Amino acid sequence: MRKFSRRGALAGLAALPLSSLSTRSDARSPVFPDPPLRLVVGFPPGSTGDSLARLIAAGVGERLGRAVMVDNKAGGEMAAGFTARAAPDGATFMLASNGPTTLAPALGRTLPYDIRTDFAAACPVGFTPMLLVARPDLQVSNAAELLDLARVHQGSLKGGSAGVGDSTHLALELFKAMAKLDIVHVPYKGSGPAMAALMAGGIDICFADLPAAIPRVRVGKMRGLGQSGLARSAAAPGIATIAESGLPGYEAVVSYGLFLPVGAPSALIEQLNAAVEATLRAPPVAKKLAALGVDPRFGSPAEFAAYVAHDYVKWAYLGKAAGLTAD
Repeated sequence: MRKFSRRGALAGLAALPLSSLSTRSDARSPVFPDPPLRLVVGFPPGSTGDSLARLIAAGVGERLGRAVMVDNKAGGEMAAGFTARAAPDGATFMLASNGPTTLAPALGRTLPYDIRTDFAAACPVGFTPMLLVARPDLQVSNAAELLDLARVHQGSLKGGSAGVGDSTHLALELFKAMAKLDIVHVPYKGSGPAMAALMAGGIDICFADLPAAIPRVRVGKMRGLGQSGLARSAAAPGIATIAESGLPGYEAVVSYGLFLPVGAPSALIEQLNAAVEATLRAPPVAKKLAALGVDPRFGSPAEFAAYVAHDYVKWAYLGKAAGLTAD
């Protein structure tokens, strides 16, 4: 069984041969429909998620012998609702982050779908860790020193986020819960305002998109304290993870994966899984993923489904324990 690796997933980047993914089938095996396939995404054009979707669409289309059209919806929840209502014939599948799939339910949001019952998990795609950053004059240089400081000064530090319920907010709440810290949450309307407030000294720390934060860290506008993944990202190998800096097991990443409507034939799910894996392992795609700050992940449909289920329970527990709501 192929292990759903959370660590070192850049190994073995040789592309799988196209012949290994037969688009033919006997009478007992379903095939993908002939019309263009629809890859639904809830990301705006030009975003990391959209760029990732277009890489996948091109590679999967080549390997399955089908045209794949990227369909941008106005938000992850709209994309998920659309996909949940689609026919389970393989014509429609979705690239989603864990925002609308496992984080939104943790806030008690009323959603037009349930990730546990309305979708078939097809394959993981990649993780983008966040970076825990501090204002440049805060007297800490890594996550371990921040933990020590916060424990001594309970209730004094201010932690910003890109908004209530955003992944950066939940990353902060998980950090607080696991370390038993009292840090004041200060929400902003987006990651840009949060980072601007940090650099101006209005808040002490925040979690930020790693590719966006790294350039600011390099020029001294903020301090990079620790990555939020279990393993160091290829985009910043010199910065330790929070998990290895005094908070074992800490993980709060933006995870991407492919889903089909529930009821999709298992043979199609397996073909899609293989086509995506072959695409991600192709060296030209691996280079583009690195530029996007996305670390590829691989695993069988069953392994990915188990990960999604675990992620759902993890954030639901945190949401309840921390009293988080959509409001």
